[in-house]
Amino acid sequence: MVSGFLRNGKFDEGFAYFKQMRKSGICWFDQATLTTILSACDRVKFYHVVKMMHGLVFSNGYEKEISVGNSLITSYFRCGCLSSGRQVFDEMFERNVITWTAMISILVQNELYEESLELFNQMRSGPVCPNSLTYLSSLMACSGLQALTGGRQIHSLLWKLGIQSEVCIESSLMDMYSKCGQVNDAWKIFESAQDLDEVLMTVILMGLAQNGFKEEAKRFFMKLFESGIEIDPNMLSAVLGVFSEDTSLSLGKQIHSLSIKRNFGFNSYVNNGLINMYSKCGDLEESAKVFSRMSQRNSISWNSMIAAFARHGDGCRALQLYEEMRSDGIAPTDITFLSLLHACSHVGLVEKGMELLKSMTDVYGIIPRAEHYACVVDMLGRAGLLNEAKTFIEGLPVKADMLVWQALLGACSIRGDPEIGKYAANQLILETPESPVPYVSMANIYSSRGKWKERARTIKRMKEIGVSKEIGISWIEIEKEVHSFVVQDRMHPQAELMYGILEELLELMLEEGYVPGNVTPTECQT
Repeated sequence: MVSGFLRNGKFDEGFAYFKQMRKSGICWFDQATLTTILSACDRVKFYHVVKMMHGLVFSNGYEKEISVGNSLITSYFRCGCLSSGRQVFDEMFERNVITWTAMISILVQNELYEESLELFNQMRSGPVCPNSLTYLSSLMACSGLQALTGGRQIHSLLWKLGIQSEVCIESSLMDMYSKCGQVNDAWKIFESAQDLDEVLMTVILMGLAQNGFKEEAKRFFMKLFESGIEIDPNMLSAVLGVFSEDTSLSLGKQIHSLSIKRNFGFNSYVNNGLINMYSKCGDLEESAKVFSRMSQRNSISWNSMIAAFARHGDGCRALQLYEEMRSDGIAPTDITFLSLLHACSHVGLVEKGMELLKSMTDVYGIIPRAEHYACVVDMLGRAGLLNEAKTFIEGLPVKADMLVWQALLGACSIRGDPEIGKYAANQLILETPESPVPYVSMANIYSSRGKWKERARTIKRMKEIGVSKEIGISWIEIEKEVHSFVVQDRMHPQAELMYGILEELLELMLEEGYVPGNVTPTECQT
């Protein structure tokens, strides 16, 4: 009876019957009853039920039953109490492969990758042998840590066991190698796979995209499409991730049309990808249309649209959307705050930006990363508050890294401040001695101040240590053709006409009072 109620989703009725059964003393329960009830406890609200069942386990002598211990571990995790589940694991008299695999998998799902690999190694040194699911979880841990050496060791073990060709193992190996930047190794596994399915194709597509092989990813997707392979939402989402400022918008629109034809319009992953694609390709209006048509939005949807407005300099709309997101009951993430700080930086809302940074930790318990601190430094610098930016860095709870020093140096370049700029450049050189950025930035700062001797010394020093400047390239698409340019490029057939128009535009901007590098604080309507 208890099992019947629970199988049909009637937990309250089933549990009430169980309590009545115990109270009457007519029928005693066994370990099967315990595991059945525990398996139904899959949400936080059932935590107290799990605690009660845990007590019954001990009071009725079932603490040595492995199946009961396994159910307790899983139920505690599903109820959001990892520590209690780990305690059950540590106190078990005996563990089988299900016990070990469950605990390793739980640690991975909670992003405790190092701890999960430690447990995996502990398991291998004991009498219980890992199974395919154990290896899968361990590969996921290596992916999360980008632990290439550990991943290769597990690959070697799988090869010795002869199970490296299982489809789920192959996809996990490909994902691990891709996350570790070894796309060639992932591609070798893909080519040697006996049964190519949508999962493997999606994994290699994402691997190409994540590692910057944008053209290869697009060609691979087109090859899949032209060969008649069934395109699924995950594939579309993966290929949309490769679009950026230098990508043809027309191809993105074709993929959008394909998503409509395949009835993927309600898939949040595809829609999130479309929002990002249109935004990065410069069509903010179309991004907003995709967002507005979504019937269900997750945190990624909101983050994507907030980032789109921030990317296009509409800080007020980004902040307004943040308030709508909170009203909709969606909790902000670290990505949300990164986009909001970026938005505040570009519209000069310093006080609002500092308020958001404080609310990250005080309200939402999110620990800022280097990217957040770099955004704040950029925000202060753009507002001309370079001394405040320097003081902010000196007061950080962690050691400032390359991103933070680059932000300060970039702000000094905009403001032409050689003093703080030199301080930031020296710190950046310590972090990245082979980077041309600190030298080029200081040379530009000296040029803006007419300090030609200092500029010459900086360039000379840069050449002496063998650092070369990377050439920056800009792209624009006109009538389905992408045009690329480098600094002072005169190779384009219409170069003279374009430079003439640019000079006219600059004159008009200067007449309107525009001063290069200035950010005027924006007043957002509430």
